[in-house]
Amino acid sequence: MEQLNDIVGKNLKIYQDDDYFKFSLESVLLPNFVHVNLRDKNILDLCSGNCPIPLILSLKTNAHIYAVELQTSVYELGLKSIEINKKEEQITLIQDDVCNLDKRFQSDTFDIITVNPPYFKILEQSLTNKNEIKKVARHESNLTLERLISIAFNLLKTNGSFYMVHRTERLIEIIDVLNKYHLIPKEIQFIYPKEEKESKLFMIKAVKNGHVGMKVDPPLFIHNSDGSYRDEIKAIFE
Repeated sequence: MEQLNDIVGKNLKIYQDDDYFKFSLESVLLPNFVHVNLRDKNILDLCSGNCPIPLILSLKTNAHIYAVELQTSVYELGLKSIEINKKEEQITLIQDDVCNLDKRFQSDTFDIITVNPPYFKILEQSLTNKNEIKKVARHESNLTLERLISIAFNLLKTNGSFYMVHRTERLIEIIDVLNKYHLIPKEIQFIYPKEEKESKLFMIKAVKNGHVGMKVDPPLFIHNSDGSYRDEIKAIFE
């Protein structure tokens, strides 16, 4: 069932549907992790879903934000979300396969690319969701990690920044592929459900043709021991 919800405090609204893959906490955390400069003019968000990342980024920058979503039902929710927030002049939502973007944009076009991608590989023993919309959002059925990173490299300007949130279990693989495509990891932050739990997710910034050298940010804990949100998470929502 379609719903209209808040994303961040009372500043932004988003349309969702219980039958689809609803936006997640990491779609709020990632744009908060992004560093935007005044000289940044063009931003691209891949696998945009119903557009939480572009909408939150629009509060941080006057840059034009292009967003890409493949699935029609989710794309339509994104359009409605952009419209209700009156962001039509700043955010352009494109319905297309990410793999087709080299036909839409020239190489070296974007200052920043962000993505909350499908997390899971499709293996012979993989259990995938029977809901096709959720399957495409969660599994690399349409877009593999390496294809995603190669596209980001092509579309980024030299010294442009690539930001991604992903599963911690795939960290080594992700760093290997980033380096293969000359997207040099520069900053990383691990996300933990609670202090006593293992990290399940991390956010990473990589720079196209950047210099070697990476900093590790302090860990980001989501919940207190009683399950309530930590103050730093509440601050992000507010």
